[in-house]
Amino acid sequence: MKAIADIILHNGNIQTQDDGHPMARAVAISGNRILGVGSDRDVLGLASENTQVMDLGNRLLLPGFIDTHFHFYEWALNYDSVDFSRVCSFKEMEEAVSKKALAAGLGNWVLGQGFNESDWPENKIPDRYDLDRIAPDNPVCIWRCDLHLAVANSLGLKLAGISAATPDPKDGVIARDVSGRPTGVLRELASNMVRNVLPKLSRGAVLENMQKAVSDAHGFGLTSIHDIRLMGGLDGKDALKAWQYLRQENKLHIRCHVALPGEMTDQAVDLGIFTGFGDDLLKIGFLKFFADGGMGARTGWMTEKYLDAEYGMPLTPVEDIEKAVLKADQAGLNVMVHAIGDRANKEIIDMFQRIESKGQTKCRIPHRIEHVQMILPEDLEKFSALKNIAVSCQPNNLSLDISMIDACAGPRGKYAYNLKSILKTGVPLMLSSDAPVADPNPLAGIYSAVTRKRMDKTPEQGWYREQALSVEEAVKAYTITPALVSGRGEQLGSISKDKLADMIVLDQDIFKIDPDRIADAKVDITLFDGRIVYER
Repeated sequence: MKAIADIILHNGNIQTQDDGHPMARAVAISGNRILGVGSDRDVLGLASENTQVMDLGNRLLLPGFIDTHFHFYEWALNYDSVDFSRVCSFKEMEEAVSKKALAAGLGNWVLGQGFNESDWPENKIPDRYDLDRIAPDNPVCIWRCDLHLAVANSLGLKLAGISAATPDPKDGVIARDVSGRPTGVLRELASNMVRNVLPKLSRGAVLENMQKAVSDAHGFGLTSIHDIRLMGGLDGKDALKAWQYLRQENKLHIRCHVALPGEMTDQAVDLGIFTGFGDDLLKIGFLKFFADGGMGARTGWMTEKYLDAEYGMPLTPVEDIEKAVLKADQAGLNVMVHAIGDRANKEIIDMFQRIESKGQTKCRIPHRIEHVQMILPEDLEKFSALKNIAVSCQPNNLSLDISMIDACAGPRGKYAYNLKSILKTGVPLMLSSDAPVADPNPLAGIYSAVTRKRMDKTPEQGWYREQALSVEEAVKAYTITPALVSGRGEQLGSISKDKLADMIVLDQDIFKIDPDRIADAKVDITLFDGRIVYER
């Protein structure tokens, strides 16, 4: 019996990301699978009187985008926080906090995230006294865009139990003035002292926020995400429970690989959990470890001193990470390791060399290094010899970090975001957002990777432009490469017969327009699992 299509998209410019059939004009969908891909004539022959036929008007059709490093649970939980990503000055930050304090009411927490002082004309990180002046009657805590630094006011510090007598927590720093009094600046896990005392959302509110977040993700063309844990593991169990509940209630409308915190290694191994366990919608992903912090907080671990700070800091000792990775590897649990500074990347690459030298892995897919923000040429060369490693980089962070890296690293910035050099080593390169650290829009990420500019299109010639990717390379890094790396290449990542029907329609051909306009392109339609879930 001839198969009949439920939906046909024709008269399109289809860039399939399938090397065997890179271009097509039409695609047919039956149920949640791709029934056929080819010419208009061939595919329209699969229609019946009940088939929904859509004329694309020669618009660009791509596979659904896959974001392999998205703090999605964190992003969803903070829907009600102040978003500083569009705040352009210290003064605007003050106004945003003040407005939120008035709306919150006396005594209620004011939270925010995403400030980037390095692009403000004042180039100043706020302290407790600034926040006290703005919101004297509310506890306040705001996070820098990289989430490696937070600032609390006096009420916030008091509720968190932070005073001059409070010692620095493990893997965290409470910044202090010359008299030893906390300034309000909290680096790395010191900010978790505030997180621990924040009011908890009800399960209903969490799930409602997550559903809103999934809907917004569809507007960006995202059909798959890897939900990544923050350091300290505070969100590990709760995030997994929330995703499982959405799946159980048939309310999960995005594909998710949910990561587990490295702190759960022993529990996960004892339970027999392995990477890839799950179904087409929800799978167990990677265990997440942290080698260092972030350059914005000056906690990224460097081989040379920052121009305005020391060497940064290792967070988890490399020997402890290595021991956990070996245990996880033999249980079929993949790992991802956060490495920002060049010293952190050297140590983690050397660690994976040692692990590979020990023999056969029991993992079916590669382990991952996250960010690889700054890496020296001699360590880049080592990637070519590694057989079981992939890299996930975040070009949207590049747009945020240009001023900051110029200020703290100077000419050594040439070693930052070396996307082209990483790709040339042959290691699988995935691009991702790191949201809410940066914009979750993959089109903004493609723009950043291709132009190496801020979102305001500066610098005009691009920042270390020799490390720019082509549009084709960037699109692959958001589609077929992450599908292959996560073991789902037979189901996702390209518009190919029998694969799951996740795809997007764009209003502009990003392969042909001026690269400076790529971030302005819009998603017109998102199809997920064979259904239209978003129309602009």
